[in-house]
Amino acid sequence: MPVKIFIFLFFLLGYMPLYAQITGNPYLPGSFPDRIILNITQDPSISMAANWRTQESVSESFAEIVLADADPRFVDKAKKIKAISQKLQFEDTPTAVYHSVIFENLTPNTKYAYRVGQGEHWSEWIHFNTAGKVGEKFSFIYYGDVQTNIRSLWSRVAREAYGKAPDARLMMYAGDLINKANRDIEWGDWFQAGGFIHSMVPGFPTPGNHDHFDTPEGVNTTSVFWRPQFTLPENGPKGLEETCYYADVQGTRFISLNSDQVEVSDQYLEKQRVWMEDILKNNPNKWTVVTFHHPIFSPKSTRDNKRMRENFKPLFDKYKVDLVLQGHDHTYARGMAKIPMNEKGAVSGTMYVVSVSGPKMTDSNVERRDWMDRSALYTQLFHVVTIDHDRLMFDTFTATGELYDAFDLIKQKGKINKIIDRIPAGVKERR
Repeated sequence: MPVKIFIFLFFLLGYMPLYAQITGNPYLPGSFPDRIILNITQDPSISMAANWRTQESVSESFAEIVLADADPRFVDKAKKIKAISQKLQFEDTPTAVYHSVIFENLTPNTKYAYRVGQGEHWSEWIHFNTAGKVGEKFSFIYYGDVQTNIRSLWSRVAREAYGKAPDARLMMYAGDLINKANRDIEWGDWFQAGGFIHSMVPGFPTPGNHDHFDTPEGVNTTSVFWRPQFTLPENGPKGLEETCYYADVQGTRFISLNSDQVEVSDQYLEKQRVWMEDILKNNPNKWTVVTFHHPIFSPKSTRDNKRMRENFKPLFDKYKVDLVLQGHDHTYARGMAKIPMNEKGAVSGTMYVVSVSGPKMTDSNVERRDWMDRSALYTQLFHVVTIDHDRLMFDTFTATGELYDAFDLIKQKGKINKIIDRIPAGVKERR
């Protein structure tokens, strides 16, 4: 190596920690890929998306994929795919290149190994499992708001959840993944807190209000990091790509709505309402799960998301949506609402859940309301949902792994879902 290059590299590597201290960002991109994450596709039984990041000088990067095998010579059979790469330069954030691939033509119910990188700089080999076939039993993980103290206090929730459901087909985030949409250090905390779990279980994130920001022109939009670091289905309304989308997994349709844009934009409200009705009307799946950030029914007396409720609850009632998973209110509540709410109507059959996984909590203006069957204050939670033919099993765990709440939904021909409460005996409500 020429002496000048050696001296330059020595200086650069030697003073990188000092540079990180000066900038206040410990998550500077390098030659080795970081922030590796799997993302859901429209059909994760036959495809899977992956994203990662490198420093600015890495103009191209690759992924390799192969059937996983105990014989380490499996790596010789790997297929190499060139990534789509884009540079992101935003204000004083360290410039980085974000890379993405979609692995296609995969086999259902199969374990694959993949790695990402280039030249002499590659990640480890990482395993993932494709989804199974329609009707096969599976589980997924649901998180409410992450938002603050992500590395220090949300990380334990992510690890407990993975311990409970290591074979989960997806991890659903109901918005507010971080606190300030364009703060790179918070995204760094989020990726570090989830660690290798992000790279093994595909994510299904929906954006919250804290994942949005206002441009200098006054336009509200998702974080500048959202689309570069997530590769999600682009089957939603134009202008809401990768925030409003759906995926079909083993007989369940999962739908993400961008509720922040419902709240701030008449145009995007109507686009999502029309789109939602179309994909509910033309839904071949037995089960339907919808996620968004702003609750249809809030546990807080000071919050009332009328636009969401008035435009989307009638669709959920009409098309018998089974489960609606939300965030925003930093507390826990679940229950079935009536048709119409606060009147002597029939129970809708849709289970509404509000939850929080991060440590930001509230007890102000939170009250026990008619629609709630179970609630909690000041409790970090995660949820493991298992679907097996005509039964959906919903288990709520605390950050320390104890079962706090549980129920089953049972499909009944010509009727709304039957609910079976499985609240653990002796576990009082955390109020």
